[in-house]
Amino acid sequence: MNRRILRLAVPNILSNLSVPLLSSYDTALMGNLSGGHLAAVGLGSMAFNFVYWNFGFLRMSTTGLTAQAYGREDVDEQRTLLYRGMFLAIVFSLGLVVLQYPLSELTAWLLNIRAEQAGMVDEYFFVRIFAAPAAMLQMVLFGWFFGRQNAVYPLLLTFLINGVNIGLSTYFVKSLGWGISGVAWGTVGAQYVGLIFAIGLLWYEGRRHRLGLLANFTRHLRPRKKMVPDGTVNDHASLANFLKVNRDIFIRTLCLTLSFAFFYNRANALDVGTAVVAANVILLQLVNWLSYGVDGFAFAAESLVGKYHGAGDRQKLNRVIKYIFGWGMALAVLYALIYGFGQAHLLSLFAPERAAAETLAAALTYLPVVVAFCLLATPCYLLDGIYIGLTASAAMRQTMLIAFAGYLLSYFLVGQHYGNWGLWGSLLFFMVLRALLQVAWWKSGRIIPSD
Repeated sequence: MNRRILRLAVPNILSNLSVPLLSSYDTALMGNLSGGHLAAVGLGSMAFNFVYWNFGFLRMSTTGLTAQAYGREDVDEQRTLLYRGMFLAIVFSLGLVVLQYPLSELTAWLLNIRAEQAGMVDEYFFVRIFAAPAAMLQMVLFGWFFGRQNAVYPLLLTFLINGVNIGLSTYFVKSLGWGISGVAWGTVGAQYVGLIFAIGLLWYEGRRHRLGLLANFTRHLRPRKKMVPDGTVNDHASLANFLKVNRDIFIRTLCLTLSFAFFYNRANALDVGTAVVAANVILLQLVNWLSYGVDGFAFAAESLVGKYHGAGDRQKLNRVIKYIFGWGMALAVLYALIYGFGQAHLLSLFAPERAAAETLAAALTYLPVVVAFCLLATPCYLLDGIYIGLTASAAMRQTMLIAFAGYLLSYFLVGQHYGNWGLWGSLLFFMVLRALLQVAWWKSGRIIPSD
């Protein structure tokens, strides 16, 4: 079981860590221009991600449902899930491109972007939005590969995309002098290169395992009657379940994105100066490093939990959940040690050359909260992976709604009186409350009835 976990988790960890590595590289690239550029790229990324992350349900639902179909050895259902997911990705991403201007205004309001920041943030957002079709199609493809217990293809694709992104961004910013738009164009170019290679790997996977991926393409997009050993069943229920899972995970993800949008909004509203805003961007990079690393085991949970749940193997299901928690918390302790002892040496990698001392001092002040994040926020990341594998989407939605309400109440009742400390404390409380609610839901027997 440990070998199975590591076979999926290690490629996922390597793949996931390259994502914040790219974001951190962009931060350092802009930081060399000015503290204002650093803050703007952080806000620009958050403005785009507010829109983009909300569609992460495309990957998560595809992973959980495909893993269950893989456990049942239902190849036809795997094809259906792939095509339905890709169809939704195309529809939603084109909608984002069409609605980019009202979306930009909405995110600017949510993040409380200051007038002096708006120009550079818009410059970033209106370029990067054109990567949405490629990025969202890749969400589905990654989820489908994960569901089929394949973490190697996503690893190769992520390394390729991030390598191309770094190369293009460096060229556009340093050689052509495009500034913040150069970082955005680097992302756009890299996403489409990645999509081309992802489709190539999908074709290879289909040929290798004789999946018949191009057979009756349109048939998989609509409800149909499907033959099973016990007779004929109507596929309306399958399509309805697919849409319900996507709806629930969308609501869950929207709340999660709003929580970080609220963090940026309140941080910008605090009268603390550019140094603290820039420091928060750096510290959130460390939070991203943590979440993407631990998500390697969460992704492994999605694949393996879904597989064993689909196969009806309760014994292996319980074992994989137990071992996932052991590995995930061990990695969280390692993160806490690195952050705790790294101190200024670690933070100086992100601080801009201009105003570095002020930004670094502010980041050092709030670093202990990020160390606490490592130990206290990790359980909710791991539980998300387990719930996705079980496609317990209604429970994910309900626990997130309650936790998000608790987050807002904690800030307005207590956190707002303690400045940036209160803001970070409320965010940490939100993560802990999520985990507690997920455990309570599990213990109640509403996810899987007790033996």
